[in-house]
Amino acid sequence: MDAIVSPKTASLPEAKIQTKRSRARYALATIGAIVAIGGGYYGYDWHKNGRFIESTDNAYLRADQVSMAPVLSGQIAEVYVSDNQTVTAGQPLVKIDPRRYEMAVREAKATVNARQADVAKSEADIKQQDSVIAQAAADLENATENAELAQKDFDRTSPLAARGIESQHKGEQARSALEQAKSVVRLKQAVLAAARQQTTALKAQVEQAHAQLVAAQESLGKAEIDLDDTVLRSAISGRIGDRTVQVGQFVQPGTQLMTVVPTDDIYLVANFKETQIGDMRAGQPATITIDAYPNFKVTGVVDSFAPGTGAQFALLPPENATGNFTKIVQRVPVRIKLETGQKMPPLLPGLSIEVSVNTKVSTFDKVASVQ
Repeated sequence: MDAIVSPKTASLPEAKIQTKRSRARYALATIGAIVAIGGGYYGYDWHKNGRFIESTDNAYLRADQVSMAPVLSGQIAEVYVSDNQTVTAGQPLVKIDPRRYEMAVREAKATVNARQADVAKSEADIKQQDSVIAQAAADLENATENAELAQKDFDRTSPLAARGIESQHKGEQARSALEQAKSVVRLKQAVLAAARQQTTALKAQVEQAHAQLVAAQESLGKAEIDLDDTVLRSAISGRIGDRTVQVGQFVQPGTQLMTVVPTDDIYLVANFKETQIGDMRAGQPATITIDAYPNFKVTGVVDSFAPGTGAQFALLPPENATGNFTKIVQRVPVRIKLETGQKMPPLLPGLSIEVSVNTKVSTFDKVASVQ
């Protein structure tokens, strides 16, 4: 026999189904509302802010590192630093065997002393020549006085000899004495002129000795610089990297021994596509995410733009005027400076980063916000 089902009992499953359907509609409506609200908020935020954000993951931390190389040749005598050590500007790094350069300094000092002696001798010769000139002038003055006396004696004796008062022989003696006195005057004048001419030559010798002294002093200075350069000092503060030097190694000028990396002066270079930099300006804020520290945000500002795309500075720049052509979007290196005063994790050059620049903020707005 068929079971007898009351109307009340038959309506229970249908009510449950209707309840479930109502709940499903409510849930779908709620989800749809949330999606609509979220999509609307996202669309509003994108329209207001997101469309002005230019991002790239083609960016890396950089530092103006300095490769340390000697300017002299020689054998490494001492190495003062180790790998990854922190150094300050002017701190000694390595020392080249200084014996040859110390010998050159001693030789240069001896040459300077010899040139100083030459200068002293030349100046003494000039002083001695002054005495010679004074003596020649005195001799000339004495000879002139004798000539004047001989002239007076001749002037007095000649008329008397002509009238027979004095003998002819005495007149001849007076004439001879006058000629001899004049000859002595001319001789003394020549001696004085020669002495003065010798002074000019001695002065030239003094100038030459001074010039040779200056040259010797310059040679000494160069030798002292070479001796000082036997100690290679750090040009900047930073940390030691890529150290290859060892004690006993023979090095030539320009041999790279190590690199000093200024880890406290880090900046970044982001290679944006050429289609992204149209509204980008220096001074705009940038948000930086470092791959090594994904949960850490760093802020910076756009500092400057490269004067050309990266391809223009490649070893072999592309030549698009020949053959078939395929257009490739170029990238422009943009230098971004990290803002000071923020807490940052240890940063190392070469780390990969992601950069987002807010092109909505103009340089004027950025300056105003800082002020």
